[in-house]
Amino acid sequence: MGRPFGVPVYVAPSWFLVAALITWVFGDQIERVLPELGAARYLVSLFFAIAFYASVLVHELAHTLAALRFKLPVRRIQLQFFGGVSEIDKETETPGREFVLAFVGPLLSLVLAGIFYLTMYAVEPGTVPGVLLGGLMISNLIVAIFNLLPGLPLDGGRMLRAVVWKITGNAMSGTVAAAWVGRALALAVLIGLPLLTQSGLAGNNTEDISGFTTVTDALLAAILAAIIWTGAGNSLRMARLREHLPELRARTLTRRAIPVESATPLSEALRRANEAGARALVVVDGHGTPTGIVRETAIAGIPQHRRPWVAVSALTQDLAGGMKVPADLTGQPLLDHLRASPATEYLVVEESGEIYGVLSTADVEKAFVKAMARPTA
Repeated sequence: MGRPFGVPVYVAPSWFLVAALITWVFGDQIERVLPELGAARYLVSLFFAIAFYASVLVHELAHTLAALRFKLPVRRIQLQFFGGVSEIDKETETPGREFVLAFVGPLLSLVLAGIFYLTMYAVEPGTVPGVLLGGLMISNLIVAIFNLLPGLPLDGGRMLRAVVWKITGNAMSGTVAAAWVGRALALAVLIGLPLLTQSGLAGNNTEDISGFTTVTDALLAAILAAIIWTGAGNSLRMARLREHLPELRARTLTRRAIPVESATPLSEALRRANEAGARALVVVDGHGTPTGIVRETAIAGIPQHRRPWVAVSALTQDLAGGMKVPADLTGQPLLDHLRASPATEYLVVEESGEIYGVLSTADVEKAFVKAMARPTA
């Protein structure tokens, strides 16, 4: 849709489903107030759906601007089923910033609700502008209140996480607390939302409730509960991921390698590696400068009896720019480097340019899985 503040905005396919649902439901409500519109009420309702999601975009832009203000990279904003999300690639450094980053979204929704409420006084009640402004005021108020509920992945959950983080001094403790409150909230929505509408406490007329309405309410509650439950679980997993990232170190995961010239027979190169206790081969030129890495999978594909007749050059992957990894890279910078230049093996070098060894993505994956499997402190 564009790049406000340099951040791309995308619309997920699920948005069109929700837009159609809003158009249908709000169109029926408009018919009660403005029956003279006829079929045109759905055009008005479609405009409301678009205007509502424009308000959601403003909500997400508030998060984005706060993140950029705190120098946090924002990958994108996506409008999707039941709202939007700002994909921020880095965690805040303090609980105070976390609280502000979470609170600005609901705050902007409350401001928008107030603006629409005041604007209603400038138009005549019972008209199309009046109905639209009233709907936008109520919808933004609902968005603000819903997002302030204290459970992940909602903004209120991030605010709760910040408070617990501040009290305990441990960000992970805040995430665990907010995630479990989020799961409890999902169960409350699943059970409570249908009961709320059936009892009339939501302001609806219980006499108008039909079997179809009951099924619709139950389905809506189930979808909302599933979104909240899944989001809480994902937040917990991402927090564990970030906690264990510092354990990924290029230096400790690197396999020892020996240099061999391109014409060296594979059997001879493997013999030298075995004597040196090395697990990788780096091809070098006559000056000792590395030019490529002998691929592990390619070695496995050569039968034992053919290895004396195959030169390592036939199994070599030439070194591209991103295939050289500094030995001191750790955590997120290490993963970012590997993601930017996908390969199966990388040459790990010291700051001086000296060969340190070979890093295999398989070893990185194993270390990551092992770290994630350990219980969180």
